[in-house]
Amino acid sequence: MARKQRDVLSVEWVKLELLRTAYATRGGLMSKFDPRVVVAWYLVFAVVPWLTHNITTLSVLFAVGALAVVLSRVGPLVLGLFIFGLVTETAYIFAVAWFFDGDVQTVMALLTLTLKLGTVALASMAAFVSLDPEKLSDALVSMHAPPLLSFGVSYGYRMLPIIMEEFHTIVDGYRLRSKPVERGFLGWRIPAAVAFALVRSFYPMMLNTAKRTRTTVEALETRGFTFAGESKAGRSMRLAYLRLGPRDAALVAVTVALVVGAFMFGQHLPLLSRDF
Repeated sequence: MARKQRDVLSVEWVKLELLRTAYATRGGLMSKFDPRVVVAWYLVFAVVPWLTHNITTLSVLFAVGALAVVLSRVGPLVLGLFIFGLVTETAYIFAVAWFFDGDVQTVMALLTLTLKLGTVALASMAAFVSLDPEKLSDALVSMHAPPLLSFGVSYGYRMLPIIMEEFHTIVDGYRLRSKPVERGFLGWRIPAAVAFALVRSFYPMMLNTAKRTRTTVEALETRGFTFAGESKAGRSMRLAYLRLGPRDAALVAVTVALVVGAFMFGQHLPLLSRDF
């Protein structure tokens, strides 16, 4: 059991989790929809929470976002980071309220902001963990986004595994060339040595990655990423596989119904409908 936990918490596991998240390999519910609909769904949940201060409405929207995260099969690494941030944010709310001699109104006001940010974060995880670089780039091109934006998205996703591999290689090189670190009092020398190696690895990583940039850009240009965004014929060929079907319409209808229901529920619930 202890060995299994060490394997799960290894650097290699973190790398694989990041790649699974970036390339949408888990196959959740949102990955089955048209990428344009998924982007539009995200924009709705990124904007709507800022249109109200109602605690009940925001709680319903937060619950919808949490359900979407479960159905989208968000990985444990990203989900764990979100939960850690949410717990620390909650502790921060009560600490600020106590330190500044606040009352229930202060806590509720800070809780409102936390619910808004949490809803947007949940929607971001559910949407973008379901879109691989090709689908996200094609959705941006189809929505007439600037060609350089879609090109930058595709380029950034493709540079992610290269950067991670370079970083891991450089850190391993430092570890092989360095002598074993003495533990010191309570083992403080070990995290200090790790932090020092991470800082020293940053510049070589950026230098080695920059050497590969030209090859990656030329490969993307050869596949016609820029031309596909600027040429009508190129856009038609590239986006020919995008089709809006009945399930996409069903997602739009359910999303609208849930948002409207959240606002109506917040206005008619007598005890928690107060705006803060």
